[in-house]
Amino acid sequence: MRNIVLIGFMGTGKTSVGHVLAERLGLAFVDMDASIEEREGRPITEIFATDGEPYFRTVERAVVQELATKDGLVIGTGGGVVLDPDNISDFSATGLVVCLQATPETILERVAHDTNRPLLAGDDKMQKILGILDKRRHLYAALPHQVDTNGLTVDDVAEMIVALYEGPDD
Repeated sequence: MRNIVLIGFMGTGKTSVGHVLAERLGLAFVDMDASIEEREGRPITEIFATDGEPYFRTVERAVVQELATKDGLVIGTGGGVVLDPDNISDFSATGLVVCLQATPETILERVAHDTNRPLLAGDDKMQKILGILDKRRHLYAALPHQVDTNGLTVDDVAEMIVALYEGPDD
């Protein structure tokens, strides 16, 4: 049984959709950020503050390598997992990789009050969202399966992904 790997910018619905998908398909849900926090024994905000983003990406890479060897998972990745092409390659080898998309306005609406987003720390979250999105847009766009989550419910998005997962053209 293949995995379903949800990739996309923060606030696109990876965790919410992941839980619904796992329940519908009888699979286990793994939130990569929660796995990293558990492994490190501290929150991601602290990892970034203490050891920096490069260290976080090293830990993230190790978690990807482990998860890509397993079967029957719905995996919600962190938004920056696309920064390392080996992550995408590993996940694509053992699962359906789906990129969730949303407009910057929708993303801001969804993450505005979330204090656990180290890349959005400080003022002017919209500028930060636009800056990060601009750098990553081509990486997200390169993924073959795209689902635009704007204006859709979590159930709507899950239904679309179930159709991809169970469809004949995978």
